[in-house]
Amino acid sequence: MTGWTHIDGRAVALPQENIDTDQLIPARFMSAPRSQGYGRFLLHDARQDDETHVLNRFAGASVLVTRRNFGSGSSREAAVYALVDFGIKAVFAPSFGDIFVGNAVNNGLLPARLSHDQIESLIDAIGAGDAPAMVDLAAGQAVIAGQTLSFTIDPVWQQKLINGWDDIDLTAQHKTQIADFRAARLAAHGWALPAT
Repeated sequence: MTGWTHIDGRAVALPQENIDTDQLIPARFMSAPRSQGYGRFLLHDARQDDETHVLNRFAGASVLVTRRNFGSGSSREAAVYALVDFGIKAVFAPSFGDIFVGNAVNNGLLPARLSHDQIESLIDAIGAGDAPAMVDLAAGQAVIAGQTLSFTIDPVWQQKLINGWDDIDLTAQHKTQIADFRAARLAAHGWALPAT
């Protein structure tokens, strides 16, 4: 995965609550190989046969603004794949499903929390169209539809997003300390390891 620090793009608003992972990508599409991309399945049932759906009209959006409890439901990582493959790099909402947040960060998608009032103001400003969006991940700043916003992100999540790391990559950054610990443990407690 490629890391990122900055988005210069367009934002769209999806003024709904409780958009769960089954809505983000219905289970029947998850047998497709990831190499073929999951973007076309994003919110499939809401978008099909609706040319006016905001994601059909503004398919180049990279920022999504939505209401509370986004990504709730099951633990399916494919919901994040669908967003990322569609081109979404950041989602702003008052709250997210817990498992969704971990999956998002591990796949390069920023789940940024803003207050209910900030989200409602953005939804009003964006309306049914799209609006300019700039996100500075390192600074925790965004300018969406002319509104300047600050968001807080866990420093580890920030590091993972900037570097394009998942949990394995994060652990690999400590390989020297892990090797040193293993060598010291073996020297002090050789009996603890199985004989070769």
